[in-house]
Amino acid sequence: MELLHSGKVRDIYGDGDDVILVASDRVSVYDVVLPTPIPDKGRILTQLSLWWFHQLADVVPNHTIPGGHVPAEWTGRAMRCRRLRMVAVECIARGYLAGLGLKEYRATGAISGVELPPGLLEGSRLPEPVFTPTTKEAVGVHDEFITFDEVATQEGKEIAEELRHLTLEVYRRGAAIAAERGIIIADTKLEFGWDDEGMLVLGDEVLTPDSSRFWPADQWEPGRAQHAFDKQFVRDWAESTGWDKTPPAPEVPDHIVEATRARYVEVYERITGEKWR
Repeated sequence: MELLHSGKVRDIYGDGDDVILVASDRVSVYDVVLPTPIPDKGRILTQLSLWWFHQLADVVPNHTIPGGHVPAEWTGRAMRCRRLRMVAVECIARGYLAGLGLKEYRATGAISGVELPPGLLEGSRLPEPVFTPTTKEAVGVHDEFITFDEVATQEGKEIAEELRHLTLEVYRRGAAIAAERGIIIADTKLEFGWDDEGMLVLGDEVLTPDSSRFWPADQWEPGRAQHAFDKQFVRDWAESTGWDKTPPAPEVPDHIVEATRARYVEVYERITGEKWR
């Protein structure tokens, strides 16, 4: 196998006509990989993605190859997938106001050119989910908000409309399933690509604690930061250290590592209904 790409979290290997995506235990915040891994993180991301791909199969096809063999040393943290020609857009759906979306709203009253009602607070539920795409930059470079019209200029109007439709449908389905389990999915980032037949396919990961914000519904309260079952917990710790968000990043203390793992495990168990092994 040939190492095709080593990203912030995933390593991609070519194996004949397929690729194998291996999710490491690395964690990145502010586009910088932290020096301390989170045990089991890669396995949780992989298994939760596979669970969601199954739940979403009637919404959009995905890149996984069911029953595809992966090397034994990567069991549980790797997926055998079809090769895709990836769309150079980060497709983001937001149902609640948080993170960079909140910052952009406070500055402009809009996100990615989508006007939002005045007076919304941190954690507010939006009137309806919105599509707020960003650029897809190289490691170490921050993604930037772009408008739907900019996506249409880059990819073509028909493709832009399909990306928006699929992104919002995946979010709505995922949010509805999670809500039944007491979890709010505040927002999520998706990636799409074209397969050999020219079909637009869901790739990478889907609805994980690395790509989404998960909040316990019974603790949700607009106007403050929410309890996070996701990477926001690590971001908040990193922000509190005074680190300037450039390499090298600080070591993560043991209690933050353990608490992060516990949150990832809890959201996996609550969403899937399966005990983490």
